[in-house]
Amino acid sequence: MGLETDANTAAPGHRHHKSPPPESNNHHHHHHLLLQTPKLVIIFAVVATSCLFLYHSSPPLRFPVHYNPFGATDHRAKAENKLEELKTILKKAAISNNTIIMTTLNDAWAEPNSMFDLLLESFQIGNQTQRFLNHLVVVALDQKAYDRCLKLHPHCYNLSTDGEDFSAEAYFMAADYLKMMWRRIDFLHTVLDLGYDFLFTDADIMWFRDPFPHFHEDGDFQIACDYFRGNPIDLNNLPNGGFTYVKSNYRTIQFYKYWFDSRLNYTGLHDQDVFNKIKFNPFISDIGVRIRFLDTTFFGGFCEPSRDFNKVCTMHANCCVGLENKVHDIGIMLQDWRKYMLSLGNETATVGPASWTVPQSCRGSFQRPRAPKKKDGR
Repeated sequence: MGLETDANTAAPGHRHHKSPPPESNNHHHHHHLLLQTPKLVIIFAVVATSCLFLYHSSPPLRFPVHYNPFGATDHRAKAENKLEELKTILKKAAISNNTIIMTTLNDAWAEPNSMFDLLLESFQIGNQTQRFLNHLVVVALDQKAYDRCLKLHPHCYNLSTDGEDFSAEAYFMAADYLKMMWRRIDFLHTVLDLGYDFLFTDADIMWFRDPFPHFHEDGDFQIACDYFRGNPIDLNNLPNGGFTYVKSNYRTIQFYKYWFDSRLNYTGLHDQDVFNKIKFNPFISDIGVRIRFLDTTFFGGFCEPSRDFNKVCTMHANCCVGLENKVHDIGIMLQDWRKYMLSLGNETATVGPASWTVPQSCRGSFQRPRAPKKKDGR
């Protein structure tokens, strides 16, 4: 304000004088700038000093420690490589009609003298089941299971997940158990999407005969039962997701996607219980997927054993909790089957009708809900 007063204010007696000539105006303008220069220099110095202070006092701009500008690209490339690996394995293992037999393993089940060994043994001693080993893809859920599989079997796929450790025994309904079950559903959806039919079998299901003649020709999705009511289209059958035969088509691909997505609506439930929830949903009938339930006469288990040794195709160590209990009773089950097969080759044998001597350790370890009554009231 003082600068403006000194430059512009005239003596009171000269307020109405004429404007000075142009030369006088230019001289006045230069004089005005010279008077303002010190102020501008001071302002610039203050601003520059402030900026330098802020620059040195602020932390440097850093990316997070784990930041990787190529991370998304690397992840995508890795996923594509895994998919190509899976395609190669499926192509090698497929039956002529593009069907795959599949099972999953973690380290606890792949250990020597554990479930994987018993499963392979059942294929070896079953009635003309050895050939199916050429079409069995073993999906390993951790690195140790994958390494063990490679020592015993030609078709192994490593599905281990970054940040997840599925190597230990997963107790029924524990968090790891649920993650494993849903990982399996998601993976099977991928197999369908690649155009392969599959027969999925849990590793605690023993194979004794060719199961394919006993599937329903009109079924898209076929599932074994803990308890079978006698009607393969009755949605009130109590199914078991450990044994499923699924044809790859638009209906089943949509169904598996819906099944996997439904886990978000039924948090804390495993795939089998969620299936029991959604099987009545109108969406299932809208997409037209044809669900068929398999007879325990051919596909039995500890819940409801197959009583006829001349018809049994598979037996499941269901209604049983605990790896040790399962391994013990399956070992006895295989002994029962060997005795039956020996009796077939011994014409002089005087043995009665074969029967299972299991469950033993599994008895009472876990029971499914009470078996529903069949239509005849039994």
